[in-house]
Amino acid sequence: MTYPILFRRKVLSVREKENLSIAQVAKRFGVGVASVMRWIKTPDPKTTRNKPATRINMEMLAQDIKNYPDAHQYERAKRLGVSKQGINHALKRLGVTYKKKSLCHPKASEKERRIFQQKIEDYERAGRVIVYLDESGFAHDM
Repeated sequence: MTYPILFRRKVLSVREKENLSIAQVAKRFGVGVASVMRWIKTPDPKTTRNKPATRINMEMLAQDIKNYPDAHQYERAKRLGVSKQGINHALKRLGVTYKKKSLCHPKASEKERRIFQQKIEDYERAGRVIVYLDESGFAHDM
């Protein structure tokens, strides 16, 4: 968070009037020494620029989003011939959020899961013994 311009000017004017060191004025106003040094160098805060994309055609990017809604940013960057960071900034300007991770496995199938559960229930009704094995502890390379 940046400090207001009036506060910065007040800190610098007190420093000059009372001939205080940077550390003394920083302690007095409860700010960091590096902040005071930065304010001496540039008293006014730097403004952020909302610069439009230079190489990215925003219409083409919007069309790419419609054509490939599930694409990753690096894939869009490759298709449009720009950097991944450029795509990231352009998507922010368009108000498009990044692709979220899904909470289920990509190969998971509800239909196959229901079929498997039905088989288990059929085996239990038939009185068959079901044994579950965990293969994660077996060494397969021996």
